[in-house]
Amino acid sequence: FVLTLPGIAGIVLTMGTAVDANIIIYERAKEELRAGLSLENAVTTAFGWKGAMRSIIDANVTHILTGTILYIFGEGMIRGFAITLLIGILTSLFTSIFIARFFIDADIAKGRSLQFSTNITKNWFTGFNFDFLKIKKFTYAFSLIVCIISFVSFFTNGFDQGIDFVGGRTFQVQFDQKVSSEDVTNALSTTEFFDKAEAKTFGNDNQLKITTKYKIDKQGVEVDKEVNEKLYAGLKKFFAKEISYDQFTNTQEGKQFGVLQAMKVGPSIADDIKTNAYWAVLGAMLLVCLYLVISFRKYQYSLGAIAAVAHDVIFVLGIYSLLYKYMPFHMEIDQHFIAAILTVIGYSMNDTVIVFDRVREFLGGKSHHGNFNKIVYDSVNTTLSRTLNTSLTMIMVLAIMFVFGGDSIRGFIFAMLIGIIVGTYSSLFIATPVLVDTMSASDKKQIEAEHNV
Repeated sequence: FVLTLPGIAGIVLTMGTAVDANIIIYERAKEELRAGLSLENAVTTAFGWKGAMRSIIDANVTHILTGTILYIFGEGMIRGFAITLLIGILTSLFTSIFIARFFIDADIAKGRSLQFSTNITKNWFTGFNFDFLKIKKFTYAFSLIVCIISFVSFFTNGFDQGIDFVGGRTFQVQFDQKVSSEDVTNALSTTEFFDKAEAKTFGNDNQLKITTKYKIDKQGVEVDKEVNEKLYAGLKKFFAKEISYDQFTNTQEGKQFGVLQAMKVGPSIADDIKTNAYWAVLGAMLLVCLYLVISFRKYQYSLGAIAAVAHDVIFVLGIYSLLYKYMPFHMEIDQHFIAAILTVIGYSMNDTVIVFDRVREFLGGKSHHGNFNKIVYDSVNTTLSRTLNTSLTMIMVLAIMFVFGGDSIRGFIFAMLIGIIVGTYSSLFIATPVLVDTMSASDKKQIEAEHNV
């Protein structure tokens, strides 16, 4: 298994999921402690099926279904993402449920006091009561405007599609001195050479990854030779010592300078990769929707989750379409970007399912009273601490990667960073209002009657 950028996305999502599972358990333990249970009983309840376990299972099943579909239908890097995701889900479940429980039980047996909070965080959001449904007209309007602007940008600005989706050539070039990726990009992006090319620092300051779509639709040895000659002519001035054409283009093992690696993706292969990526994402979303219908017994839950996910994807795509010409880092739509979108979809589904699970819990319990809208209102507020804790953890991790990760992954991390922020917003302001609005009055009365609300 080769670790690639999509693989790193799987690891990041695994970190978020693992932290999320622990946060769900600990937040539930805090609730039980506040309700007056002893520490031992609070921990037992938190780890039990009626506590956090059902939410954890539902959230992770959606991830497992996504990873399975992606592995079956995905290609190349997408399949690598799926493998990493599946491994990470299983390991994080094991550590969250069993290893954490082992240490907690050991502390309880030794008589140590575990409050699952500090004096500062003890009452965070415990008395928080914000009517997220009351402002739904404003959030609907805001999200609709963003979606309209995004679709207009799709047809006017388009996207900066990478060679994975449109075909192209990639060269990994090692220089004998430090070079500027911007200077190389400007030198090669002229009518004398490739019209348009892109150079990114790859590892060291004297190594670049250069991509171009020049004559990718043409086949033959002559075209390949022309591209190599243009590349040599455009780059030889960046070497401190003179290098011959043969020395530059020969990719023999152990070579120190010149082209170390070259790759070509034809248009037909790129079309296959793009098609498979689309089907993999759509298949994963449809399967997750089916699971939500089966688990929650009402299709409106799936509508809320899909509305939130579609909103998140459109929002991130819109940002990339609007800003790729102006941002100081690369914002290509390629397999790396697809992996970032999949990460956002997984997180958004996870976040939404946690709120819906609390709705189901309140409906199934006799201690919580109120109509359906009130129960949804309370569900969002009582899970808010978990939502913000998980989101802030993910945002901090991604922000560090964005600042220190280097140019080669900055655009990729930016997509996930924006997606996590938007995913948190949509789970609060899109998913739950859609659930309430699509549930008919008769369905609400039936639910309330069934659960003695």
